[in-house]
Amino acid sequence: MPNEEMKVLVIEDEESFITALKVGLTREGFTVEVQSDGAEALNTFKTFNPDIVLLDLMLPNRSGVDICRDIREIAKTPIIMVTAKSEEIDTVLGLEVGADDYISKPYRLHELIARMRAQLRRANWGDEPVATYQVEKTTIGDITIDPNRHEVFKGDTQITLPLKEFELLLLLMRNAGQVLTRGILIDHIWGVDYYGDMKTLDVHIRRIRAKIETDPSNPKRILTIRGLGYKYADA
Repeated sequence: MPNEEMKVLVIEDEESFITALKVGLTREGFTVEVQSDGAEALNTFKTFNPDIVLLDLMLPNRSGVDICRDIREIAKTPIIMVTAKSEEIDTVLGLEVGADDYISKPYRLHELIARMRAQLRRANWGDEPVATYQVEKTTIGDITIDPNRHEVFKGDTQITLPLKEFELLLLLMRNAGQVLTRGILIDHIWGVDYYGDMKTLDVHIRRIRAKIETDPSNPKRILTIRGLGYKYADA
């Protein structure tokens, strides 16, 4: 994928990282905009209209989690959260409010670039194999998923799912009764070149369960198969 037209918004307040990122990303062909004030991040996002966002968790005036939530209310732009290794709880929260991936400081630039390219390929090439291969509705029990209209219903109540949660639920329901390994799920939903942590999958499963299970702590629909992955109950 050519990078010359790709715009990245770096929301970061550490000058050492800002300088290195601007040099490295510019050399890779990205157009870089930097915002160091959390309170101004959403305005900068709206005016710059980036293709991808690198978002630090710890920012002055507004947290990265809040900024991620703000962006997700208006756009599906890929977001990679940048964290310190001591911020695991905040990292999970960031994934729960819509971040696509995360990377811990200190990181290697080539790894960051690889993750960015993976997210950009997914966003721009529309790599959605499940939704495009089979488009008819699927109903199991009181859960109905319609890929044509991007709708999910629990009985008569419509449930709102972000894109990756929707794709993940669709993949599981299309293969109800079959165990889908963690590798298969990651490859289909995040792409075969995904470089992130497997906990991203677990966070998304937990979010889906919270919306479709009667008791998310004792799931009856999306079942964990220890040591392998997950399956959707076929009855």
